Amino acid sequence: MTLDLAAVYRDLHANPELSFQEHRTAGIVAETLEALGLTVTKGIGRTGVVGVLENGDGPVVLLRADMDGLPVLEATGLPYASTARGTDPDGHDVPVMHACGHDVHVTCLLGATERLVADRAAWSGTLVSLFQPAEEWGGGAEEMIADGLYDRIPKPDVVLGQHVAPFPAGFAAVRGGVAMAGADSLTIRLHGTGGHGSRPETTVDPAYLAASTVVRLQGIVARELAATDAAVVTVGQIHAGLKNNIIPAEATLGLSIRTFDETVRTKVISAIERIARAEAAASGAPREPEFDYEERFPVTVNEPAATERTAAALRAVLGEQRVIDPGVISGSEDVGVLATAAGVPLVYWFLGGSDPSLFGDALATGRMPDDIPSNHSPYFAPLIEPTLGAGVDALVAAAREWLGEPAA
Repeated sequence: MTLDLAAVYRDLHANPELSFQEHRTAGIVAETLEALGLTVTKGIGRTGVVGVLENGDGPVVLLRADMDGLPVLEATGLPYASTARGTDPDGHDVPVMHACGHDVHVTCLLGATERLVADRAAWSGTLVSLFQPAEEWGGGAEEMIADGLYDRIPKPDVVLGQHVAPFPAGFAAVRGGVAMAGADSLTIRLHGTGGHGSRPETTVDPAYLAASTVVRLQGIVARELAATDAAVVTVGQIHAGLKNNIIPAEATLGLSIRTFDETVRTKVISAIERIARAEAAASGAPREPEFDYEERFPVTVNEPAATERTAAALRAVLGEQRVIDPGVISGSEDVGVLATAAGVPLVYWFLGGSDPSLFGDALATGRMPDDIPSNHSPYFAPLIEPTLGAGVDALVAAAREWLGEPAA
């Protein structure tokens, strides 16, 4: 078979699915892998799919792509833009979009698998093409491990993967050591005493308590961390009340916390809880706040020697000047769980997906444009080519670097 990767991409982009709901996507993946001759295992970690091609003696190389979309209303205006809707974990009907580029990841891994199958006379070992659910939710990799992933497929010698990002298509970016932040998602429930909006003196207003807490939280990074440390504390949700003239009985805050070091993480979380409790006490709240920790992503760490080996393969196929060091990224990933569980090196890189003409003299000045849509934007729309071609080339080159040579 010969895959039309542009058509595959457009179809996936137009039909995104939320975390652990990737049934249509998983079906397309499984059908394609089976047609390519791989041994396919479905339903690992609910909706995960893994294809295995054993091709003689040699290393086991795992290539990973994630499959889920986001609750974002697409605004790209593309002819293949998503109009899909889904039901989120709280039961809400929401729009769904591939606003983080997982459609690119799936398409590139299918294309790379096709090419490696066609070229299997040139390498020896075992190829594992893993399509993971629920990266956005933060539990997909752990679900696959808990579901006996490495009891059901060959244990890898290395885990490789890539993520499309808003820099020039045809480029890749990779960094050894700490590459991406760890992330925690936290909901804080603040308790008050409700009442009539005309008589605030009879209440403990949780909306006011929430506002005070949000302001104070911003001082953690600015005033409690050393200049050499790094963290991000974002309040992405504030909910309180249903009617203008009713003071509610509770309010909730939804936080995203990014850190690069476990000691800093512990300090930031401790400060968040201390501030929420102190603000509740200052407001005379009837009871202490409740803290619900939800998603957690570990710090993404690329094994340095493996990264340099893989980066050399990327430079050979993409060009010396087209493989760059992106610095440490404050975004987060759970791909490292797959490598940690197997006790093997991880190498995870970024794939450029934006129109190179939009960058002007950015590469010369080192300043990237501010108006290019980033991941999670409703306008995020990777250029189909050369993004897909470069992504397939990168995965194939990385895999071939680690796979063995055929016996003479």
